[in-house]
Amino acid sequence: MLRTSASRVLDDNDREEVLALLDSDPVANVFVASRIRSVGLSPSRLGGQMWGYGPRGGLVSLCYAGANLVPVNAGRDAVHAFADRARKQGRRCSSIVGPSTAVEQLWERLEPHWGPARAIRWAQPVMATSSAPAVTPDPLVRRVKPEEFGTLLPACVAMFTEEVGVSPDNGDGGALYRARVAELIRIGRSLARIDDGRVVFKAEIGAVTPQACQIQGVWVDPELRGHGHASAGMAAVVEQALKYFAPLVSLYVNDYNLPARAVYRRVGFREVDTFMSVLF
Repeated sequence: MLRTSASRVLDDNDREEVLALLDSDPVANVFVASRIRSVGLSPSRLGGQMWGYGPRGGLVSLCYAGANLVPVNAGRDAVHAFADRARKQGRRCSSIVGPSTAVEQLWERLEPHWGPARAIRWAQPVMATSSAPAVTPDPLVRRVKPEEFGTLLPACVAMFTEEVGVSPDNGDGGALYRARVAELIRIGRSLARIDDGRVVFKAEIGAVTPQACQIQGVWVDPELRGHGHASAGMAAVVEQALKYFAPLVSLYVNDYNLPARAVYRRVGFREVDTFMSVLF
């Protein structure tokens, strides 16, 4: 058995080895890989630390420890090492998220110190597609313009609150969340159908690497649900994601959200993995 002391904090000198490990599973690792490709491994830029695990300084597993705690390719020994670091550091994250087996094992070791969780999403199917959408895209779904920030923001807040169970305005008054919404608009990764100032459908491409991208924040105005906006809107997002961002499009969804899973399958997504999330 590898000792927990084999874990260490990584820096930019480890970048190529880290990216090689992340790229071995581009769908599961798209969020972490996107962060590293954007800002590197320096904690001051990363907004956290990247922990590495492996024998004699080699890397076989990673754990991103920032706003989220995200294990990568983590077997039981690596999980024990990462949980030990996380316990000693104290909880700084708002969630633990990633492949279900590793997250469940992390939580088993951290719950006595960090618990209780606000919510646990035990099974979140990871879905992906590399094909043109199987339904007709909504031609009115487009990139959101910077001047439409005020129109889009209430829809984003409603989506977040509905999905996560708390408002993004909690804590810092929503400053970080508003900055992220504005950033995604600025870089062309916020897509929506807006009819006469009303957001009908919206989604964001939250993470991008050369291999894959991840859709997040899918939302339809509650008064307009059941009219096909989700399927047509998602088809438009997939079409644009494949054209402009990456050859593989992914997302993950709560297992109990049967309508959303049906929409994604209708568009052409298939289930490829299972995530788990622990929310604080």
